[in-house]
Amino acid sequence: MKLSLAIVALLPALVACDALKDRMGIPDPAKVEAEGKAVGGACRLAGRGLEDCYALNPRADKAAVFSGWKEMNEYMIKNNMQVMVPQAAPAKPAASEAKAAEPEAAKPEAKPAAGH
Repeated sequence: MKLSLAIVALLPALVACDALKDRMGIPDPAKVEAEGKAVGGACRLAGRGLEDCYALNPRADKAAVFSGWKEMNEYMIKNNMQVMVPQAAPAKPAASEAKAAEPEAAKPEAKPAAGH
């Protein structure tokens, strides 16, 4: 009787382990793998290369991204599918990136001091 009462009392604590793990920020390996595969598959379907995919998704697990990209590539070849070009406009670079990407010709040149 006491044992069954103890089990019933501890049951909610054991059931909440997943919620506790999520709140602590401990990643679930299966979830990380699934998200990486989804990112890789989406990149391949959109016609992006692996390096572009890695650069656009730095937090994604590279092995999972590669696996998803490869699976989608094989699926597309098998079913004779074409790349789907993204319909959304590309994101504009941030102000600091725009300055770094500005061509040298557009930057004002330093003028030599008068009389030299």
